[in-house]
Amino acid sequence: MAVPPSYSDLGKAAKDIFSKGYGFGVVKLDLKTKSQSGVEFNTSGSSNTDTGKAAGSLETKYKMKELGLSFNQKWNTDNTLATEITVEDQLAQGLKVALDTSFVPNTGKKSGKVKTGFKRDYINLGCDIDFEGPIIHAAAVLGYEGWLAGYQMAFDTAKSKLAQNNFALGYKAGDFQLHTNVNDGTEFGGSIYQKVNDELETAVTLAWTAGSNNTRFGIAAKYKLDKDASLSAKVNNASLIGVGYTQSLRPGVKVTLSALIDGKNFNAGGHKVGMGFELEA
Repeated sequence: MAVPPSYSDLGKAAKDIFSKGYGFGVVKLDLKTKSQSGVEFNTSGSSNTDTGKAAGSLETKYKMKELGLSFNQKWNTDNTLATEITVEDQLAQGLKVALDTSFVPNTGKKSGKVKTGFKRDYINLGCDIDFEGPIIHAAAVLGYEGWLAGYQMAFDTAKSKLAQNNFALGYKAGDFQLHTNVNDGTEFGGSIYQKVNDELETAVTLAWTAGSNNTRFGIAAKYKLDKDASLSAKVNNASLIGVGYTQSLRPGVKVTLSALIDGKNFNAGGHKVGMGFELEA
């Protein structure tokens, strides 16, 4: 039996069909490089086509595999510096412990959290302590013969009450995944993912809120045109139609073109387009 996914990764296959391959309203550039010493550099920059606002980030990663240590630092144009130190499979097999901190030099604001995770066959556990509060986040996922059951909670120690109370149930097979969830007893959702064949993947999502007649519904698909190109499309009950095209120009160079069309107000304009470049060396 394989290790079940973390709670946040339940239903991930369907989420990826709806989210990856799109970048509406932005022009984005991602650059990934790796030095000879093993340090990874991830640089990202984007510009909002509506407001013209630009944003960027620089991230460095370094791993000491023999010690199970990894260091991650990230800086963005909001002038926030984040640092994460992780130890994995050293204190116990399957145990991961991390210290995540952030600092804003302009305001002097500091924050931090301790993250822990433990995963083995049939079980995946996680517990984080956010020092701002403090708030305790905990999650557990059990898996058996394809069936998955998960629980996620957040406890505000300052107010001595639950801030989050979520349940999930799902089934995962080789080419089919089903996921349902209930958040705080009021938000209900579900998704279905199916890999029809090697070229075509499809997904459906459904969500509604207790006491409201507003039901959200969406259908998405991804089709591989060939080994270097893919086409994505999605539509929801608000008549928002998204299309995306991804092309690998050469190894390490990928371009993505996307557009979001408002089907209800087609002649009014306001549609969004986006472009993304990914470079890896």
